[in-house]
Amino acid sequence: MQTADPLELPTHSSTPSLSELAQEHSLYDQRLEALRAKTHLTDEEMMEEVKLKKLKLSLKDRMEQIRRQALHAQ
Repeated sequence: MQTADPLELPTHSSTPSLSELAQEHSLYDQRLEALRAKTHLTDEEMMEEVKLKKLKLSLKDRMEQIRRQALHAQ
């Protein structure tokens, strides 16, 4: 059985809600804070840090897109 990579965005059959995206963004931020607290990062942790930053940015973009769509729908 293959487990999901916790750093990959989940693929939902339906569009995730703004609150789900915000929660996921917060989890990535918490992990980044844990990495930042370390005095030295391994090569793997440095790669994880870069990936987390990209994922957070992607989620932020998706959340902004949802907000804009909600504003235009009113």
